[in-house]
Order: sequence, then C-alpha cells, then structure tokens
Amino acid sequence: MIRHPEYTRARLAQAAERLRAAVWAETRPLDELLVSEAVDRISYEQAQALAYRPAELGEHFGPLWATFWFRAAATVPEEWAGRRVDLLWDSQSEATLWLGGAAAQGLNRHHPDAFLQRQASPGPVSFEVELACNGMFGRQDAAFELRRAELGAFDPEAWRRWGDFETLRALEAGEGVDPSLAGTIRERLEQFCDSGDEALLGALYENVNGSHAHELAAIGHAHLDTAWLWPLAESRRKAVRSFSTQMRLMDDYPEHRFACSQAVHYDWIRADAPALWERLREKVAAGQFVPVGGSWVEPDCNLPSGEALLRHFLHGQRFFEQELGVRCREFWSPDAFGYCGQLPQILRHVGISRFLTQKLSWNRFNRPDQHTFVWEGDDGSRVLGHFPPADTYSSDATVPDLLRTVREYRSHDHSGTSLLVFGYGDGGGGPTAAMLETLRRARDLQGLPRTTVTTSEAFFDHLEAEPGEPPVVVGELYFEYHRGVYTTQARTKRLNRRAEQALHDAEFLSVLRRDDSRAELDRLWKLLLVNQFHDILPGSSIRLVHEESERDLAAVVAGAETLIGAGETPVNTIGVHRREVVAAPDDGLHVVEAPPYAVGTIVAADDELVLNQHKDALVLENAHLRATLSLDGRLSSLVHKETGRETLAASGNRLELYEDRPVQFDAWDIDPAHLRTRRDAPPFESYEVATDSPLRTEVAFERPGYRQVVRLDAGSRRLEFHATVDWRERHTLLKVCFPLAVRSGTATYEMPFGYAERPTHYSTSFDRARYEVPGHRFADLSEHGFGAAVLTDSKYGYSCYGGELRVSLLRSPTSPDPEADQGAHEFAYALLPHAGGWREAGVLAEAHRFNSRWRWVASVEPTQSLASVDDANLVLDTIKPAEDSDAVVLRLYEAHGGRGTARLRLGFPFEEARRANGLEEDGETLELDDGAIVLPYRPHELLTVKVA
Repeated sequence: MIRHPEYTRARLAQAAERLRAAVWAETRPLDELLVSEAVDRISYEQAQALAYRPAELGEHFGPLWATFWFRAAATVPEEWAGRRVDLLWDSQSEATLWLGGAAAQGLNRHHPDAFLQRQASPGPVSFEVELACNGMFGRQDAAFELRRAELGAFDPEAWRRWGDFETLRALEAGEGVDPSLAGTIRERLEQFCDSGDEALLGALYENVNGSHAHELAAIGHAHLDTAWLWPLAESRRKAVRSFSTQMRLMDDYPEHRFACSQAVHYDWIRADAPALWERLREKVAAGQFVPVGGSWVEPDCNLPSGEALLRHFLHGQRFFEQELGVRCREFWSPDAFGYCGQLPQILRHVGISRFLTQKLSWNRFNRPDQHTFVWEGDDGSRVLGHFPPADTYSSDATVPDLLRTVREYRSHDHSGTSLLVFGYGDGGGGPTAAMLETLRRARDLQGLPRTTVTTSEAFFDHLEAEPGEPPVVVGELYFEYHRGVYTTQARTKRLNRRAEQALHDAEFLSVLRRDDSRAELDRLWKLLLVNQFHDILPGSSIRLVHEESERDLAAVVAGAETLIGAGETPVNTIGVHRREVVAAPDDGLHVVEAPPYAVGTIVAADDELVLNQHKDALVLENAHLRATLSLDGRLSSLVHKETGRETLAASGNRLELYEDRPVQFDAWDIDPAHLRTRRDAPPFESYEVATDSPLRTEVAFERPGYRQVVRLDAGSRRLEFHATVDWRERHTLLKVCFPLAVRSGTATYEMPFGYAERPTHYSTSFDRARYEVPGHRFADLSEHGFGAAVLTDSKYGYSCYGGELRVSLLRSPTSPDPEADQGAHEFAYALLPHAGGWREAGVLAEAHRFNSRWRWVASVEPTQSLASVDDANLVLDTIKPAEDSDAVVLRLYEAHGGRGTARLRLGFPFEEARRANGLEEDGETLELDDGAIVLPYRPHELLTVKVA
C-alpha cells in the first residue's frame, strides 16, 4: 500500500465536502417568491402593506442600508413527511426569517439555513424574509445577490456522520498532535473512505484523555458592536437576528449556553420584538441565555468620566435585575482599548468581582505574560481576570482553536482551566450548529482539551476554587495599540465632555430645587451611555455613526440644559470654591464668587490686568502671571510671580504637525513612526487685541483656517488658549507642545476617579510603549517646589518626553470614515504653572473650574453650599437624586493618594446618612458630628453616601 500523508489529507478533505453536501441532498424550489420595493427599516406590520412583485434568483438588491421584504410559498412533498424541512437561503447579505408574524432566525453567510418545520406535514408552507442590504460588517465588495432560495430536507444521520468525520479529520492535521495518534486517525479515516464503515469512526471516539488534560470551558457569544461599520438602527436588527438564532440553537442543543452582554441590546429586544423577548426571558430562567457584563453597553474604559463609567453599571445591573432577575458578577469587556486603574474599584462598587477581556493580547511591545491573573486597582480593590488564550472572543470552536487554547495558555503553572468564547462576532451572529457539534465531540477526546460548554459564572467559580495563586497585576491595563482613539473624531469627544457636565449640573440643580426630573435624566443618561460604546466615543466608526452620535450627544446637552433652565442667578455647580471672571447672560463681564455647590454673588475685582504691546512682543500680566507672546502666536515666556520661576524651557504653545499614516487601523492607531515626522505648523499671520478690559485681556491670532484667542483674566492663575479651526488636512496629526523648565521622571494625568503617573522617558519597552497616553482634564509635570499643568476642555491624548508636554488636538484618518475630523472645531486648553506639586497646588480643582461653566438660572436657594467637604483630598464629584427614593446620593473620591477623616456638611436637613454601593444599596450608618457626616477614607477610595 502506498502511503502519502499529504495526498491522504487532500482525499479526506474531499470526502468531508461530500459528506457535508449529503446533509441537504434533497431540495425543492419555491412555488412563489415575491419581493417589495426598497424601503427603510420598517416594522413587520408596515411590511404587510407593501406592494410585491416576482423575484428572481440572480437578482441584485441595493443600495447599501436598503431593506427588501420577501413573501414565499412552497410545497412540502409527501415523501418528506415527518422530516425536518429547512429554508436554504443565500442573498450575500444579512436577513431575517419571519414565521407567523414573528422573527424566527437570522440568515447570513454563517447561518444560511433555518428550519421551517421540525416534523413536516406535506402541503403548503409560507414564510417571509426581511433582507438587509448590508453584510455582517456593513459595506461589502460583493453585490447583494439572491443566489439561493429553496427548501431542503435535513438528514440528521448525514449531519452526524459529517460531524464525526470532520472533527477527527481536523484533529489529525492539528498542530502539536502526537504523531502516533495522528497516524492512527489518518489510517482509520482513509479506511472509512474506502468502506463507509462508521464503526471505524466510533472506535476513534473511544480514545479519551488521561488524568491531566487541560480543562476548557466553552461559552457561546455573539460580540455585537452597538455601532461600528453600521448604524445603531441596524444593530437593533442585528440583535433580533442574533438572539433569535441562538434561542433556536438552544432548542436543538440543550447544553448550549449563550453569553450576551450590554443591557441596551436586551432593552431593544423588549421594545422591538415582544414575542422574542418573552422567549428570551424563558431561556434566561432556564440558564441557557446568560446575561453578562452588568453594563449598559461595553463602554470605552479610558475616555468616559468616572461617574459615567459607574452609571454604565448602575443602569446595566438594574436592568438585568429588574427585568431578568439576574445580577452580573463579571465585567465582560473583550474588545475595549485599555482599562483605567480605578476600574477594579468601580466594579467592586457595583457587585462585580470578575473580569474578562481579550484586546490586550494585541499589545505590540509587551504581551501579557498571564492569561489568568488578579487585577488590583489603584485603591487595592481586586478582581479575578482572564484572557481567553485562543486570542479571540469570536472563536470558530474548531479543532485548531481548541489546540491553540492549550498551546498558548500562559498560566499552566497555577491553573489548569481556561475559557473559549466561541461564535461569530463583531457584527453579531453567534455560534453555529457545527460549532456545537465539534464541542460535543471534544468533551473527552484524546488529543484535545477536556471541553465543557458552560457559563462564565461556572468558569470563574472553578478558577476561584483552584489551589494555585494567580499573579497580581496592579494599576491601569494600558493597551499598547490603538492610541489614536484618544483623539479621532474630536467633535464626538467634545460633545461627550459637554454632555457629561450638563447632566452633572442638571442632577445637582434637581436636588437643589427639590424637583423630580428623574425620568428625563434617566432617558438622557442612557442616550449618553450608548454613545460611549467602545467604537463610538473612541471615534472608530463610519461617518453615519458619528453623524448620529453628534446629534444624540447634542440632544443630551440640549435636554439637560432644558432641565437646568435659564435666568440671571449664577450657580457654582462643582465641589470647589470659585472666584472667577464670568460672562453674564447680558454679555457683561463680572467677578463671581461662590462656595462649592452654591449660588454665586457678584463681587468687586481685586486684581489689575496689564497689556503692553511692543514692537516684537505682547505682554499680558495679572497678579499671578506675566505672559510674553511673539507676534506669530508663540508663548515665549510665562513667569509665575509667586515663585519667580520661568515656566518654559523654550517657546511654548508650539503647534506641530506630524505625518499620521499608521500601518493599519487608520482611525485607531498612532504609530511610533509619527515621532520622526514632526514639523512646525505655519505661524499665525496676524493678530488683534480682541478684548482689553479691566477683567479680561484677549489677543486673537489668525491664519487661514485657524484662529486662536489667548486669554488672561483678572485673578486667574492660568493662561488660556481658545481655538477655532477649519481642519482640512489628511493623515496629519496636530499637537501643541509646551517645553517646560521642569525635570521629572514621571508625568501625572487625570483619569476616571483618579490619576495615572507615567514615565517621561523611553528606558524600557514598557516606557517606550507609552509614547501616547490617555488623560482627562489635565496633565502635569512637577519637580520639588514647582510644576506646570496643561488643562484641556475636550482632549484626551497626551504625550510627555523629557520636559516637553504635548496635547494631541486633531487627527485626520480616512478609514473607516473618509471625512473624519474634517471641518469646524472648537477647543480650549490652558497652561497652569504652580508652586509645589500638583496636589498642594490644587491642579485638579483648577481643571474642574476650566471645564465647568457657571450656570445662570432662575432664582434658587440657598446661597450657602448645598454640600461641601472640608478635606482637599476628597473630591465631591456628584450630587444626584436617588434612583428609587427621595434620598440624595453623593459621590466622592480620594484624589491624591491620601488617608484621613473628612467631614461632609450638607445645606439641607436630613435624618440619616449611610454608606452605599454604586447601585445605591444601603450600607453602614455614618457617624454625625455637629451636624456633619464623619467620613473616614483611604487612598484612592470611591465613596457613595446616601442621605435621607
């Protein structure tokens, strides 16, 4: 006998194709297939009123995002009686099968078949198909062509035979399989091809694992991006298609467990498909449909404010608990672009102690060296974390994926268990019957890990019970990739910042006025949270998504400002004292002063501004700063009068342009090569003194497409730069650079509910990876006795090398949005020199002031603080109405890394104060001292206080 392994493998592949074709060997054409005209996304009821015409195979449909409805009639032949009859459909698009007026299953290239009758009765059958003119990933090169529409009689024996053969065929060819086992399988499979004797296959499945096989937990999933290469409206239909498909699979495969995150997707099903929602509730109760994550969407985990991140879990956990009786214990976030250091504490604050992610396995400089680990946050809070070692959250559950899981697992020394997340994703879809067939055969088959289809909760329970101790990873999980998402789609990011602040102010004023606007606040918050999804806020979606996001976020701002109202009384809506120059509604400038969370009063100015114009420079000066500007807009000097220090080592406010052409992932990435391409932006060509008053000096610099106003107010400790830009660059990154006369090995950046310290050098691979980093409202570089911070009103991308502190202002990628960031932009930043370090200098408080506008409202009381705290380490971040009672909720966090006991004083009567968690569930009663709440705190602690 001639033996040739490669020839044999080719023969086996051919045999597998024949076996698969036998599953639907008998087919019948449809009797009639009618199609509507192109319509928008409409309801089933609306589709009934459409006009229909005959459709033909080979017909093309479009354009992109159009919808066509089909009506079909067919006849089940007598010889198919009692057999399962399927629809076999191929339209090169996504589609939905409708039976009896209800969505039955999604149809796509991964799920091209759907049963019409499990036990067919001969005679007529009818159904409808909703064809969506988009692929799984939105736009596609192939036409939306109707290639197949027919009935097929499903042969369960042929299906079983193919599954048995195909799993063994893949195992024989698998990487790392014992050669003797592979040889035995190859020989037996060839004998099967010779004889068709199925006993040969059965005998191979009697080979089971020994006592030390890797344990693999497998859970089905359909990662569905809430929006990305398709708009939100299409995601609603994707959810219907994916959920209905998976619930049908659960009927055929009782062991199937389908994990689904993002509460908003469930909310869509509840609103759009009531019958499907009731089935979903039944499957959740049966333990097959598994809500995970506990969040409203899978948000970006660097860019939202700390309060917004917490609200994702407040609304997500509440929805799952109220609607489905489930409280999630794991944060399911396989695809976000890094995780801030306070996230473990936020998770523990909302009842979550486990964490699943995947994306960090893409790190370019330093791949994680463990797949199972304990993640410790800034305050010491810990969650158990896991990276599925198959390196994907959309595994095909093939034999190569199972083998790779074992081969790549980096935690064998302390854990014998890992997780496989399987099912088509990003565009939804989820597992297929073929995947579940493979996993059935892998339960205990020699050469494969011992595989169990299970839930994420059972998997993490097993991890926790293992005797080994996983390593501890401390602090932020910085993603060494996709650094462009801190900057791309600047309008979306600016509106997000404005929306967060507007909702903050509206909630505080709701408490101050004692009105009940909770229903509207709930609606607005959920609209904001959807737009913090990890492909919307980061700016990595198509143009249509960002146009909708900008409209949504503008609507959030407008809705919140309607709640805030308008008037002539100034109100300080943040937790720090303010004394600032403010533009009143009548456009007049006034000095307004107010304690935290209180009505302000107009006071007399106690500072004088000086503007001196020289032949080659302009000098702006107040009691704290003396700024010298060159006539082309550079900041040549900034003297901090208190210390007498010059802030700059060289000219600052230096606008720089970089070539920005990442090797891949255009909207996502800023590659390190951009650092080699720096050039100065064109200088400003003219200037004018725009404002010269006792309270404010403004000098406007202009060149085509760029206007910048440099502002110094009386009494201000910061020099501000307000820009209006008509951006028309392509593949260009705009930064502003401040070379600071400060030396420090680390710079400090505000992050959600805290800060991150990062290196200012490239000494190690970890340092070099951080050439662009995320931050919120400030970045600071300080040495002993002196420092300087850059404050921003809507920017999130920073870099610092040596003493050069930079802010990334604008990008201009062309994929997936060819017009990303083109057009008009407004943004502001400020330079704040200070004595001492950033903590004692009050940099965070100044960043709050810079980002928070005074609110002018109708007359309100009181003029004293509604709430204030007597310790500068604690930030009183949020005052809001409780979700389910008349209580008031206050959120604070320790911002400096200190420990102590503070007193929280309220400007309204209350009977009791309690600690609470992030879900506003009561904890211990807090001590009162002379009417103030005594509040012990530890470094970086997040505190929720509930008073009634």
